[in-house]
Amino acid sequence: MRAGTFLKATSSLRGDFFEDALIFIAEVKADGVLGFVVNRKFPRPLNELEEFRNSVPFELYDGGPVDREHIFMLHRRPDLISGGMPVADGIYYAGDFGAAVSYINSGAIIGSDIKLFIGYCGWDAGELEAEMAEGSWELLEEGDVFAQGLS
Repeated sequence: MRAGTFLKATSSLRGDFFEDALIFIAEVKADGVLGFVVNRKFPRPLNELEEFRNSVPFELYDGGPVDREHIFMLHRRPDLISGGMPVADGIYYAGDFGAAVSYINSGAIIGSDIKLFIGYCGWDAGELEAEMAEGSWELLEEGDVFAQGLS
């Protein structure tokens, strides 16, 4: 498995947090894998979160069950958002979140440039591979998270 690929939940995950989830894999390391559910919108926009009340309305996604106290991002604007880590095909993970919010508020960054997630999906080394072997996930081709009709 490598960063930039998608996982699709199989029917064995019905009734689970991951039911019908499409996950974009953002980071693969020796100690585990990190990804985001990209097809589940969060019920509130950015400006409805207390610390971002002064922001413009901007869509959030329910990225996963881990660390739901923070916002994570995928973007394709390294020219505006510094510090991001390349994932694949011009997609970056993380970076200067303050700058990202400023550019969202000014309109310089739009939904087709960035996805914001509450929480993430994480697996320790070998855990995701075991779940795939038991049939919980289907590995899909690499793709552009921004071209998935999620804007």
